[in-house]
Amino acid sequence: MANDKTDEPMTTTANAKPQKRARKGPKLSAGLISWLQAAPLAVILGVFLVLPLILIAVVSFWDYDFAMMYPGFYTFNYAETFGSWVTWKTYLNTVKYAAMVWGITLVIGFWVAYFLAFHIRTAAMQTILFLICTVPFLTSNIIRMISWIPVLGRHGIVNSALVNAGIVSEPVEWLLYSDFAVVLAMVHLYTLFMVVPIFNSLVRIDRALIEAARDAGASGVQILTNIIIPLAKPGMAIGTIFVVTLVMADFITVLVMSGGQSASVALMMRNQMSLLQYPGAAANAVVLLIVVLMMVAGILRVVDIRKEL
Repeated sequence: MANDKTDEPMTTTANAKPQKRARKGPKLSAGLISWLQAAPLAVILGVFLVLPLILIAVVSFWDYDFAMMYPGFYTFNYAETFGSWVTWKTYLNTVKYAAMVWGITLVIGFWVAYFLAFHIRTAAMQTILFLICTVPFLTSNIIRMISWIPVLGRHGIVNSALVNAGIVSEPVEWLLYSDFAVVLAMVHLYTLFMVVPIFNSLVRIDRALIEAARDAGASGVQILTNIIIPLAKPGMAIGTIFVVTLVMADFITVLVMSGGQSASVALMMRNQMSLLQYPGAAANAVVLLIVVLMMVAGILRVVDIRKEL
């Protein structure tokens, strides 16, 4: 009996068929997987962003006349750009617009975002008020810009109110077709681009920090300057990048609201392209891109926006 029990497992083992091991394919490295995941976006950015920029840089060295362009490597387009006082004045005028619009939108955008983040308690009401701020964006920029003309015109609403109230004896001329009108229209168009990132930063602030500061005896001004504003700097930086780049590239607002009396770099490039001076416009585009990138680099060195990404 003992021998029978001993031999039975051995027989079963001998008759069992060997199991086949599953073959495993070659494993992809983590680095290769990351490259494959990033490849579609890299291709899109390369085709629609990097390649056009390279073409613009190449064309900026070409020669041209009224009939066609001549490929080559000529630097006189840049010589004309840097050697003309009119061009320098146009760049300074564009930077002036960017600085003025940035300062005004920063103040307005911060307080609007502050009101939405700290004085509106419910998320539903915050959403409703935020959507109200976005209602003007349902219309075209040109329509919103032109709507200022009957308000600021010589016989517009503002001048009529000032004359009827006896504040002025005759209509104010500088309200329309001036730098004031250009800056006002740009502030109207681009303030929301400052409100959104600042609001996104403010809603992330832990309310326990503010309560702890109040318990420690900090005043409202101290809380604002030592807690809220430092924590809102990433949103301010992102909003600054949006506003500055949009203003630097805007030409239609300058053309319409100044009545053709002011100029910007984008408007100068538009005029060059209308005259088929594409290499000259490309040279100005390269210079403008470098100026904007330098501004953005300066902002990124001062404020770390990775907290918002």
